[in-house]
Amino acid sequence: MRLKVLTPFDILVEEEVTKVIAEAKNGSFCLLPRHIDTATVLVPSLLSYVTWAGDEVFLAVDEGVLIKRGDEVTVSCRHVIAGADLGRLKQAAASQIMSLDQREKKARSTLAKLEADFIRRFVEFGEAPHV
Repeated sequence: MRLKVLTPFDILVEEEVTKVIAEAKNGSFCLLPRHIDTATVLVPSLLSYVTWAGDEVFLAVDEGVLIKRGDEVTVSCRHVIAGADLGRLKQAAASQIMSLDQREKKARSTLAKLEADFIRRFVEFGEAPHV
């Protein structure tokens, strides 16, 4: 099977594998070369695969999409962290999630301020004397 792991800006993985293990909303699953074609939404979790050399590789993925078509498996996620040591991978994933949470909070706060300013100006415009 050929595995491709894509982010918006990069192709992280593109290699021949013997097995892919991922997690969807209804639980984890394993894909082998002769499994039927499928498409599913991934939840934030660990994705692992086994290379032809027998090495198991782990990736921390956020929400994404997995599509198996023929002998090709394509995974597309916004954020992926690769690592061999599960402890370090967990720490890196937690750190990245915290960073994303802080950026998201800041973006939401900025958006709320913009919305409040828009509403205030709209109300002021409606109260202006009409000539």
